[in-house]
Amino acid sequence: MEERKTVGEKPLDRRTRYTRRTLKEALLELMQEKPYNRITVTEICRRSQINRGTFYLHYFDLDDLLDDLLHDAFGDTTDVMDHVLCPQEERCTYPFCQKVQGNPVYQPLFFDETVAPRIVNLLVEERKEAFVTRLMRHSALTFEQAEALLYFQCNGCLAINRMMLKNRCRDWKTVQTTIDRFLKGGLEAFLRDGQEEDDS
Repeated sequence: MEERKTVGEKPLDRRTRYTRRTLKEALLELMQEKPYNRITVTEICRRSQINRGTFYLHYFDLDDLLDDLLHDAFGDTTDVMDHVLCPQEERCTYPFCQKVQGNPVYQPLFFDETVAPRIVNLLVEERKEAFVTRLMRHSALTFEQAEALLYFQCNGCLAINRMMLKNRCRDWKTVQTTIDRFLKGGLEAFLRDGQEEDDS
């Protein structure tokens, strides 16, 4: 579990990393037992064997802890254009859907009705400027149209992952390839000359 750092921020010391990791692991464990909105700081501290004073040295509240966990979980994922339009597969970035399927420890996040919308909002907010700018530069789409496509993709990805996990799909790679082809075809329909790679 990687620790979130902002630009210019000093590296976290070992004790800080350990404390934050332990608190996040406690939150994930509790989310396997109950919904996020029924979990308290007291329960997190009891589960992690870390006192409340130490908790509040690191986080403002439970939502702050959750946000840190979400950044850890999805900070290395990428938007749909980087993934499905990457011309050289070995240079492609890490797709969100692959992160969901390959990391069972994070799966309670996707089934929680409070947390799931926050995942979508996080993905959209971190990618919106770059995604919308690139799509508008290479197409005739408006800001609203490009933004709508991003929300559609993020919500759809979350929904299909929840369904696949619930149904214990054993052929996820084929499903992902099908969805990627669908998304690629849709995006290329809007790109001028069907190309976007020249921007790199």
